[in-house]
Amino acid sequence: MAFIHDDFLLSNDSAQQLYHEYAINEPILDYHNHLPPDEIANNRQFANLGEVWLEGDHYKWRAMRANGEAEAVITGGAEAKEKYIAWARTIPHTLGNPLYHWTHLELARYFGITDLLNPETAETIWEQSCERLADPALSVHGILKQFDVRGLCTTDDPTDSLAQHEAIAALDIRTRVYPTFRPDKAWSVDKPEDFSHWADKLARASNVATDSLAGFLNGLEKRVEDFHAIGSRLSDHSFPYCFDNFPSATEAARIFDKARVGRAATHEEQRQFGAYIMEHLGKLYAAKGWAMQLHIGPQRNNNTRLFETIGPDIGCDSIGDLPQSAPLAGFLDRLEQDSALPKTILYNNNPMNNFTFATMIGNFQGGTPGKMQFGSGWWHADQKEGMEWQIKALANTGLLSRFIGMLTDSRSFLSFPRHEYFRRTLCNLMGEWMQTGFIPDDKELAGNMVKRICYQNAADYLDLTLAGTPD
Repeated sequence: MAFIHDDFLLSNDSAQQLYHEYAINEPILDYHNHLPPDEIANNRQFANLGEVWLEGDHYKWRAMRANGEAEAVITGGAEAKEKYIAWARTIPHTLGNPLYHWTHLELARYFGITDLLNPETAETIWEQSCERLADPALSVHGILKQFDVRGLCTTDDPTDSLAQHEAIAALDIRTRVYPTFRPDKAWSVDKPEDFSHWADKLARASNVATDSLAGFLNGLEKRVEDFHAIGSRLSDHSFPYCFDNFPSATEAARIFDKARVGRAATHEEQRQFGAYIMEHLGKLYAAKGWAMQLHIGPQRNNNTRLFETIGPDIGCDSIGDLPQSAPLAGFLDRLEQDSALPKTILYNNNPMNNFTFATMIGNFQGGTPGKMQFGSGWWHADQKEGMEWQIKALANTGLLSRFIGMLTDSRSFLSFPRHEYFRRTLCNLMGEWMQTGFIPDDKELAGNMVKRICYQNAADYLDLTLAGTPD
């Protein structure tokens, strides 16, 4: 039997029924990813696996470094095929890592290849995949159609042009693509040169002067309006911890002015300024009916040498262990006190905090079904056990039935099988519950819940305009 087969990861009859009868044909709403909008607008046709598989994939880069591969074949100037061969050398060493599952799911679903990737099969797989990649069915638009992707939400800086999204909106494709507002640089007052450069870019993008804090806030508001006008209904933020030390407007203005004249904010000032900006934005999101995504807990850019020579997002980030409960509660409660807490999705980077996050959302529910969400296993927890831990924490303390499901968080158009991976994991877990009597052995009851988690819950929650039934 091939490694990837019809019942991959489905260990019992109930799991197989749930997946094949309820999950397998659900469309995809990938509401958080890092896909480049220009590649969608231009319908990029990839030449080889090096291009489509390894560009920007810091998960693979991290594994390749662990296998002793030279940086030249990871992020350096080596040819695409050399990088692919280096990945083929690495993949047999990833048993037990989700990369092994993802790699072979992608080979099977995109190219019909069920051979295991290794140095002996690498050349044949390269030739077969290159031949398939020349087919328009594996252009970006072809991939989106093949996987029935109804919606994509890319990750966009407030200073980014929305021209590519406007171009996508004019295309005759079923997939609706929306930007997601990611203003993480708006509180980087600890790095005054970078902050001032970004504030100037914000001024140009918004056509609003940002020399004062009031102007800076107006510029952010203008860009939220611009994003909203093109259909966005989502923001996204990532912090090592939530900001919860809220300064006065006068103090926030002092910190802003200090950074604008080139003086670095202290650690505490940066936390205060971040809290001020996030409170302002949170209220704005609530007024617009947006959902706010909070990715909390990573410890980024740990390798100074590689950060200074290559840059961020290269696979040198790890799980952080900072206290999360009190600052997270403080931030959410601040907005709730003003009846200005938007729909919120919390993503936890440290599985030790799963029950903290799962119980935190229960403090602020109300008005909208599943208003507060505990998001799918994220980053280092984006694997079978991590998904199971997240699902179990949510089920034990909240309403799993209202969960809005999976996303890829990926930079690759070959990552859509991660939705399949999640669905198989979900069905297997619920199948085990059915078989052991933990939940009723009622296929329709469990199956309809699975179906909603796969797609419809997210579609209802996010309030995006999406395509209907495919052709």
